[in-house]
Amino acid sequence: MELPIRLSKDSREPIYFQVEEQIKALIASGQLNAGTLLPSIRSLSKDLEVSMITTRRAYQNLEQQGFIRTTQGKGTFVSEIEEGLKKDVKIAAVKLAFETAIETALRHDYSLEEAETIFQNIVENYQGKGE
Repeated sequence: MELPIRLSKDSREPIYFQVEEQIKALIASGQLNAGTLLPSIRSLSKDLEVSMITTRRAYQNLEQQGFIRTTQGKGTFVSEIEEGLKKDVKIAAVKLAFETAIETALRHDYSLEEAETIFQNIVENYQGKGE
């Protein structure tokens, strides 16, 4: 199984954290259901072209937080996650994306008001697509 994970070398966030957060998002959104077998550390490291140490750290953190569980000799599986935790993960992911967007706008000398105008235009474009 290949996970749809996109890493950014330009991000301030460490690679292991990017992997961790994207797997959490896949679980919280229901794209990875409880009981789903995840790729081995070696396989995921190869797919993402990162070190096994990086992938191991992401998996260890996810296991400590209860998102995944490892069964010796069988593999690593998605854990059953309560709805409240799924909601918290979704909110955190969207908040992080907004914070990153605002930081990018400020780095390009946009004011917060100008960034808000850009955001509103994007929202309006998406609303137009849904109608």
